Amino acid sequence: MIMSGRPWRRRPAYSGRWEAARLSPVVLTLLVAGLAFSTPREIAFSRLLPAAPALAAAMWPVLPTLFLGAVCLLLMIVLSFFHTDLGTPYTSAAIIAVTLAAAYGSHIRLQREETLFQVRLVADAAQKVLLRPLPRRIGNIEIESLYLAAQEQARIGGDFYEAVGTPHGVRLLIGDVRGKGLSAVGAAAAVIGCFREAAYDEPDLKGIVRRLETTVTRHSAAFAVHDQPEHFATAILAEIPPGGGRLRLLNCGHPPPLIAYAGGVRVLEPTVPSPPLNLAALVGACYRVDVVTLAPGEELLLYTDGVSETRDSTGRFFPLPEWMGRQSTEHPRQLLDRLHLDLLRHSGGRLDDDIAALALRPLTARQRGVADTQG
Repeated sequence: MIMSGRPWRRRPAYSGRWEAARLSPVVLTLLVAGLAFSTPREIAFSRLLPAAPALAAAMWPVLPTLFLGAVCLLLMIVLSFFHTDLGTPYTSAAIIAVTLAAAYGSHIRLQREETLFQVRLVADAAQKVLLRPLPRRIGNIEIESLYLAAQEQARIGGDFYEAVGTPHGVRLLIGDVRGKGLSAVGAAAAVIGCFREAAYDEPDLKGIVRRLETTVTRHSAAFAVHDQPEHFATAILAEIPPGGGRLRLLNCGHPPPLIAYAGGVRVLEPTVPSPPLNLAALVGACYRVDVVTLAPGEELLLYTDGVSETRDSTGRFFPLPEWMGRQSTEHPRQLLDRLHLDLLRHSGGRLDDDIAALALRPLTARQRGVADTQG
């Protein structure tokens, strides 16, 4: 799923082939009929006609499946006028039986597809609450988001992000909950809900991260699962003060952000690593906020480990810093769109982990004028 202020899913590469496959029952019917008319009676290709409605049940509604069965039965009757002793009654009975069974199978399939559609609607609504659409601009900061689910049918996962404008500046959160499934989603929702309140209340990033730590600890105790007694999450808290020009970072065991500028790229490794959320009691609650420059026109990329750990067919990781250094400082949406395509190209179209990313850019005076004119 990719997001442009709102989520959208990547379109399956095989959608065109699927549409062509829907015609396969017709192709099979024509092929069997042609062979039956053009070959000697002894070969009896007509006995393959029941396969056409059986195939149609996997992709067609009930009435077209019944209609195709009727066509196959009619073809069998016509064949009996050209070739005698074909066993027409037996093949016709097989066509009728298979067609009725195929129509019932098609009915059951459509019911299940409808149920799945309703489940997806609920999942989409849940995702809009968990990963709500971000504003494309907060003050003088342009911001865009990206989310790609590893599983094609998935809607939500353990990766999370948020961005809010506060009196303390623009505050950002991105992270990844350990594990998968509903337990990871619940932990991510708890972290995001806490951040949305704490970002306005706490005067500094350390106060926010302590509240997040408490939230994950309480959630883990309240919703423990048998195979994962404790949740923990890596995360980055970032803050751009109202005056701009600086970026405050608190990295809790998360992959380092990148800043692209006209001459290259900076990897923002923490000077002192801070513990992931819910591990402070084990390794010590030592939180360190780093301050770096972020000039107008430079571009900041925050991401989860699904980006940097995307592998190609040889097992080579996606070279994110090198890739970032080759990109021109452009609109964040264009950067994330290119990242999306290059990740799919690098992985051969298959992702093994959920991916989330935030790209933002402080606007120059000229860019603000252009953005204000267009907006």
